[in-house]
Amino acid sequence: MKIPLLAISILTMSLEAAVADGGHMSHAINQDGAVKSDANESTSAAFDILAAHVHRDGRTVTFHMTLNGQPGSKLPTPVGSLASAPVLSYVWPTSLDPSAVGFEGKTGILALAATSHPDFDDTPLYDEDRDGDLKNDGAEWHSHWVVLTPTKACGEGALGVRDIPKGETPAMPATWPGLPIFIDSPGFTPLFDGPEVKINVAFADSSLVAGASYDGVTSALMVNDSVHAPLLCITDIFDVASGDLSLPGKIN
Repeated sequence: MKIPLLAISILTMSLEAAVADGGHMSHAINQDGAVKSDANESTSAAFDILAAHVHRDGRTVTFHMTLNGQPGSKLPTPVGSLASAPVLSYVWPTSLDPSAVGFEGKTGILALAATSHPDFDDTPLYDEDRDGDLKNDGAEWHSHWVVLTPTKACGEGALGVRDIPKGETPAMPATWPGLPIFIDSPGFTPLFDGPEVKINVAFADSSLVAGASYDGVTSALMVNDSVHAPLLCITDIFDVASGDLSLPGKIN
């Protein structure tokens, strides 16, 4: 059977386009409505956001981000203790009320994060490196829901993960790891594909997130050197997809 020359030419061009794109048409940067950001040579490429996007398909909501380099390629340098322990993160702040995932409602900014922190492990139900020890794999990239609030003790205008004051028992998700902060360890695995980091999240009713707003952030956090409130502060913001944390993205 002879294949027309025109058909061969079209197929060749299609393959060339796919190769040029790396076969990454599903990446955040190629999605309609993504929050896009120009490359910034002064930012580490692994944390330089080109696009952030969130969308839903049935009960699954996909949070993804395209970076200028390879996300996950840089890990925090261990300090050997919980005090002053560093954390690196890829974060999707949202307009969702914290009660959507099991936290006490109306308590701050609900955000999904992919994090790495080699000095401590805060996923007591999961063995990310599959070595049979549940307590030694904080360096492996893993997911958290956190509630962020303006925290003056973290610095002027800084955000921190909301603390749980002694004696208070606010609502927490079932997979809360027991730390005295608004944090959940839901076990959704961060996936890395070239310049893309992605977390697929299951919701019992994904219609709850329809129309919610989102943004993309890369940041560093640190455990307080006194291991006391405020326990976990954002110490450095590498990039914000919108430039101003205005949450311009809409989940469809």
